[in-house]
Amino acid sequence: MTQKVDVLLGLQWGDEGKGKIIDVLTPNYDIVARFQGGPNAGHTLEFNNIKVVLHQVPSGIFHPSIANVIGNGVVLDPVKFKNEILMLEKYIPIQELKKRIIISNEAHLILPIHIWLDKFNEEKKGVSKIGSTLCGIGPCYTDKASRSGIRVGEIFESNFEIKFEKLIVNHKIGIDHENQLFFRTIERFKDEIEEFHESIKFLKMFSILDTPTFLNNARKNGKKILAEGAQGTSLDINFGDYPFVTSSTTVSAGVCSGLGVPPQAIGEVFGLVKAYSTRVGSGPFPTEQENQIGEKLRQKGGEFGATTGRARRCGWLDLPQINRAIMLNGVTQLIISKVDVLTKFGEINVLIKYDNNKDLVYKKFPSWECIIKDNTFSEELFKYLNFIQIKTNVPISYISTGPNRSDIINMETFGWLFKKPVCNSGRFFL
Repeated sequence: MTQKVDVLLGLQWGDEGKGKIIDVLTPNYDIVARFQGGPNAGHTLEFNNIKVVLHQVPSGIFHPSIANVIGNGVVLDPVKFKNEILMLEKYIPIQELKKRIIISNEAHLILPIHIWLDKFNEEKKGVSKIGSTLCGIGPCYTDKASRSGIRVGEIFESNFEIKFEKLIVNHKIGIDHENQLFFRTIERFKDEIEEFHESIKFLKMFSILDTPTFLNNARKNGKKILAEGAQGTSLDINFGDYPFVTSSTTVSAGVCSGLGVPPQAIGEVFGLVKAYSTRVGSGPFPTEQENQIGEKLRQKGGEFGATTGRARRCGWLDLPQINRAIMLNGVTQLIISKVDVLTKFGEINVLIKYDNNKDLVYKKFPSWECIIKDNTFSEELFKYLNFIQIKTNVPISYISTGPNRSDIINMETFGWLFKKPVCNSGRFFL
């Protein structure tokens, strides 16, 4: 029977904890496939006293029988990919990694010039900086859209070097000649180019395939696929807080173009939400707490970027934003992460609406002293989760209560019934 493709993506501004959830869900699947973004992603996995941050390799990599596909919608940095593989080799033999990773021949390559252009363009913006990760993502997607980029499959062509040099020359010519300092700096990045070419040799050791054909054949043969998104819905190039967005389609529609599967192939859409909100970089953030509350969330939640190390902006959960993300993605199941951070936190606020499109209207909740006691949910936690579930009209399937792989609760284990609580005290028994 032909299988559907399930999707896991973030409903906020990224950093919701997608890596861990993918890792937890992976045993239910045969293939995990990244459909967009690049090394600007930072997916953290923790288990067995191991902590690993993945940037380009899909988060199912630690499961031996799982194929991990880097889809055509991804932009791949060969240098960072090589470094990531060398890091993973501490835990998984290189020959095994080669078996588990498949790369689309239609994914685009991030070149050294893209990273330099990213830095240059961000500096030009001055106080209007977007907050780019400076990984070359935007310039690479720009070249893709302008039909001048280089795809992974082209590394095997005899004229690859010519295409590479031509692209660098074209970008040099395009730079405003008033920016002589930057122009002279470009002339000096010989070491980066040499490192890039060494990484291309390394990349050739991996399976580089027509991944749409691979994935659709797998579906027809009954293989279950989980599509892994990066960033979050409010950073989507079309529907995010433009121009403070990423350069790719982060919503569920991006699965079709980013993996080459048809719309009718989409099955469950898991929407991941933090129990509060965070954002890295510039852009609107209505519930941001630039005060002691925000700092408490930051410190207790360890809110520092996995890719950049930057301190994240922190604030309360924004239900209007979440509901828009649910609408855009067709979310069928919610997963709430970092529930533990709000334990013993004091008063908690949830944004429920904008009054006259200006004033923020919050609903207040007491925090919980513990998550589970005597095999039942804490009453305060039950009320918080049930409120979210009812206001979004989407069932909560899992909650995450810590960074480790084992720190997750399947809500069915507690007899959780969507919008039909067993009793008002929230006493759900194991």
